[in-house]
Amino acid sequence: MTNGSEWGGEQLDLDAYLARIGYDGDRRPTLETLRRLHAAHSAAFAFENLDVVLGRPILLDLESLQAKMVRQRRGGYCYEQNLLYAAALERLGFRVSGLCARTRMGDHRLRPATHALLRVDLDGEDWITDVGFGGEALLAPLPLRDGVEARQGAWTFGLVREEHQGFGEGDEPWVLRTRHEDGWFDLYAFGTERRFPADYAVFNHYISTHPRSPFTGRIVVQRPLPELRSTLVGREFTRTRPDWSREVREVTPEELPALLETEFGLTLPAADAEALAAYQEE
Repeated sequence: MTNGSEWGGEQLDLDAYLARIGYDGDRRPTLETLRRLHAAHSAAFAFENLDVVLGRPILLDLESLQAKMVRQRRGGYCYEQNLLYAAALERLGFRVSGLCARTRMGDHRLRPATHALLRVDLDGEDWITDVGFGGEALLAPLPLRDGVEARQGAWTFGLVREEHQGFGEGDEPWVLRTRHEDGWFDLYAFGTERRFPADYAVFNHYISTHPRSPFTGRIVVQRPLPELRSTLVGREFTRTRPDWSREVREVTPEELPALLETEFGLTLPAADAEALAAYQEE
């Protein structure tokens, strides 16, 4: 497989994708372009698993991703988001490769490596860019440097190296973390082994079908913005603000479709909205 076809960039309707994320800037593969693309993608697409709970397969071929996320204006979870984003980066001339992470969310138990993220090589320096982690996702790329910290909107992120079992000898994991009101909070740990779309297809099957997956038994919709993090998990809707004040309430099945539209930018066909409302009633 050639580098030019690894992510399917040649199949991407680039103009439609850029219009979907509201980007009309420079298309040269520079750091500033990468930053602006990351921010625009994050703001445009909600993290969501609605097709999983509706019993539909999660298709990762580029045409299916474009149909769902660009033309139908839906969101997606990590594989969908980062595969579409990788195709755009590749099409624009970035040197992009895939990585895989073990989700932590503050818990250091060794979990399977099932989260997809991307690495971009710019002028000899590696950058991590990830538009598919959900409610506490990066809003901009981070340089792959031990101890780096960066303010993104109202939130602070950092990267550290860590001695840890489970990644392979000589490949101590990197840990992406974000600052909470009581200190640093680990989001996920990742190694530098290169991953490919075929790897994500295998992980995707587990995440979208296995009963122990966090995405098969409840609705999960999330949106990270510079000044607000919004999440819907099951029936619980939460808004988190930069001062760590939280607004938490239960969403009734009847108000679910309107909430998805107003808070997450997801306008669903009537049949899907009715099916999700019925799912919430179960």
